[in-house]
Order: sequence, then C-alpha cells, then structure tokens
Amino acid sequence: MKLYTATRAPNPRRVLMFMAEKAITGIDFVTIDLNAGEHKAASYHAKVPVSRVPALEFDDGRVLSETRAICTWLEGAHPQNNLMGEDFEERAFIEMHDRRVEWYWLLPIANCIRHTHPGLAALEQPQFPDFGTSQGEKVRESARWLDATLAHQPWMAGERFTIADITAFCALEFAKLMKFNPGAEGYAALQAWRDRVASRESARAG
Repeated sequence: MKLYTATRAPNPRRVLMFMAEKAITGIDFVTIDLNAGEHKAASYHAKVPVSRVPALEFDDGRVLSETRAICTWLEGAHPQNNLMGEDFEERAFIEMHDRRVEWYWLLPIANCIRHTHPGLAALEQPQFPDFGTSQGEKVRESARWLDATLAHQPWMAGERFTIADITAFCALEFAKLMKFNPGAEGYAALQAWRDRVASRESARAG
C-alpha cells in the first residue's frame, strides 16, 4: 500500500498523526510536491481525479482519497487504540465534533492562508485577500467556542483523545502561517489543550 502525502499540508498530516497514534506500519509514503504541481500531473490525476492529497492506494490499484475516509478505513483495519468511537453513539458524537472542527476551524484557517499568504499565491489562483481576511475573522470566532468547550472538558470530543483532536491540532499548527497564537490572543484553554497534544509522540508525525 502507498500513502500519497505532502509536506506541511494539514490534511496529510492528519492521516500521518492518526497512523502514529495507532502505531500503523507497513504503508509506503510517497511525497507529492504541491509547489511543483505534482498533484496536477496526469499520472496522479488518473489516480485521484480531484488532484488532492492525501490518498491511499491499495495493492489492487484502488485509490481511497479524502482524509476522513482514509481514517475510517484505517480504524477498521487497525481497531486498536480506538480514535473514532467504540459504539454507534460514541462514533456519532465524535464525528459531530470532528466535522465541526473540520468545517468551522480548519476550513477558514485554510481559506485565510490560501488567500492572504504570498507563499500560497502559486497554488491559489486567483487569490482574494478580502475573502481571506474575512475568513481569518471566522477563525477567531471559532477559537472562542473551542476555548469555551475546552474550559469544561479535556479533549475536543469529551473525556478522551480522538480524531477530533487530531483535526483541530493539525489545523491550529497550520494557523501559524496566519500568525494565529491562541495563548497570545487570550484563549488559555485552547492553548493548554494545544500544548497537551503537542507533547504526544504522534504530534511529531507529518
């Protein structure tokens, strides 16, 4: 099996961190250079028509893309160190938190960076700086409710570390490119949570 990944990109890092938490080995990593446009090359586009990373290629030639789908497969194939829920009820609530973090935290962070950071100009054409700035404001709005949540519970989805924490952490680390620092902006609980996640061995993956 092969996992197509990319350096510094948050979604591939989510999968790598997920794998590290579960101590999954035996999958070859193939780095795709986004700045060089390798994700748009005909050979990769034939595997992943949306030209995105990450993607998991099976030995029979099938290719599974989309971060959450890849993690779902990995969870099923490697159920130890459960990260997505032990039963249907826990799975539903963990997915709710993970989706919230992905859509209302990671997405505006990515949009802000893609449309305001000069280093992303080659990948995001055209850039819309005003849109990017407005997305940065939404990042702060989301930081408020995440901070409030973490003031009352230790992890994003409740009492234990889950995929929602992986998504949120990779998003927050990516937010360094928009110069967002939760502690400096008064989000003490969010900063404390970030520091706890950063101390995990899996945080060094990606």
